[in-house]
Amino acid sequence: MPLHHAPTADFQFLLKEWLGLDAHYQKLGISDFDSDLANEIISQGAKFALDVVAPLNREGDEEGCKLENGKVTTPKGFADAYQEYVANGWNAMLGSAEYDGQDLPYTMAVPVHEMLNAANLSWRLTTMLTESATLAVTKHASKELKDKYLAKLISGEWTGTMNLTEPHAGTDLSLLSTKALPQEDGSFKITGNKIFITGGDHDWSSNVIHLVLARLPDAPKGVKGISLFLVPKFLPDASNEPGEANSLSVGSIEHKMGIKASPTCVMNFDGATGWLVGEENKGLACMFTMMNDARFQVGLQGLGAAEASYQGALTYARERVQSRAPQGIQNPEGKADPIVFQPDVARMLLTQKSLIEGCRALSLFYAKFMDIEKHTDGEEQKNAENVLQYLTPICKAFMTDMGLETTNLGVQIFGGHGFIREWGMEQLVRDVRIAMLYEGTNGIQALDLIGRKLTRDGGQMLESTYNAFNALVADIENAEDKGLAQGLLDDWRASSADCLGMDATTAASAACDFLNYSAYSLIGVLWYSMADKAQRGENAVLAASKVKTRDFYMERILPRRDAHKVAYTAGPESTLAVSGDEFDYL
Repeated sequence: MPLHHAPTADFQFLLKEWLGLDAHYQKLGISDFDSDLANEIISQGAKFALDVVAPLNREGDEEGCKLENGKVTTPKGFADAYQEYVANGWNAMLGSAEYDGQDLPYTMAVPVHEMLNAANLSWRLTTMLTESATLAVTKHASKELKDKYLAKLISGEWTGTMNLTEPHAGTDLSLLSTKALPQEDGSFKITGNKIFITGGDHDWSSNVIHLVLARLPDAPKGVKGISLFLVPKFLPDASNEPGEANSLSVGSIEHKMGIKASPTCVMNFDGATGWLVGEENKGLACMFTMMNDARFQVGLQGLGAAEASYQGALTYARERVQSRAPQGIQNPEGKADPIVFQPDVARMLLTQKSLIEGCRALSLFYAKFMDIEKHTDGEEQKNAENVLQYLTPICKAFMTDMGLETTNLGVQIFGGHGFIREWGMEQLVRDVRIAMLYEGTNGIQALDLIGRKLTRDGGQMLESTYNAFNALVADIENAEDKGLAQGLLDDWRASSADCLGMDATTAASAACDFLNYSAYSLIGVLWYSMADKAQRGENAVLAASKVKTRDFYMERILPRRDAHKVAYTAGPESTLAVSGDEFDYL
């Protein structure tokens, strides 16, 4: 099983040189943070991921989670790793300082999150959902709820969950039927069943705080009648410690294709006590704070799994000796050459590398605008919100699609050994597959992009995103590369604007291809920017790597963009032409 060694040099280049982290922090008025601190956090995060979390990955997959006598236990070592994580302050990175958090910039935290996903995706899931729940409580809960729950969530003493999906209500939350009955003391009794609840119960923390979508008795029908409630596993006592058990239980643990070490629970709420978060019937808007954060975090899962697969595949390709390279003998002392010199193996490795490094740049570019949104106000904050909203479905969908593609390539590079359990490559494929499904399937992300974020918005988010990428192009010094990057970006902007007049059926048919067209285009711009910046630095090896990988991306990967453009502009006719019995062979 390959152990993950975080790509610290790439993180450091991207943050300090490419994004200009020190100037970024000074502009935001948070100059207490700098690139030296970021490097230290990255270094320590890499050590924790390698030494503590990664060694549990294979064993966790084999052992899985257990439900006995109503209690869930996770694989051996998982809870201990979490306690070390909490003790070292990792859980508090993004938490508000008002409630004992560290208030770190997102640009410092996101690299650590990628590392954890690469080291052990199952283990990372519970901490990820806790961060997202913390954000929702921070932004929408009353001061009374914040004072009672936030410090515990931020420290990691308590963990958090997201309870949306029901057996009959997945994507279509208008069908949601969980009920909330008001009580005289201001609380509510929550009754209903939720499925696919990550970290619904476990042996990591003394309490689990569930954020649950439910309907009040007089709520309007549809999504406009949904409210959000905070429902703890144990009701806090007078000392704010876990007291009486709440009326909720785990019905079962799901048996899954992957992420087997993460407890995915069926949760039963039987008149459980909860408290309203935000306003009545406005719960979906509150939950979207959590969901959008989680969607970006899920994109990082795709990126982390891809990086882990690439590292395993590269090591194997350098060590595995088979045949002679067609370009000439590369290992004259041996009977054959390492397969890394085979052009087709190099093609697969470079496909992994170019997609991974492009998506890593996208994730840190996104994190930069998360910093801006958090630390500014007015027009600058609104502009950052536009960029984040537009890029969220692209990050979630493309980075998870990329994760599956690259982990499949990792198996392929290993050949038959990739299909064998002991090498660990097949687990990465199984684990990352879920990332294309939860927090809204990738098809839903594509519909969100072309629907809410483009056509219904009238192009405002598009324009903000264009301007953000245009600033990168303006900073490119090489005239030829600058022109090519500008051409890519302008074509994307014009082609996107052409979609503004699409009717709903045409847009739905075009959605997935439009999202992929957008992703390949924008990552192409990022590659021109990164390679240009690397050539201005002092690391000659990194500069050569960036330039050569950029050239591979432009020649071998970017042409996919043209195929997606042809597809999404073709119209919906062929998509809808086959129906009824025509799907069958009879």
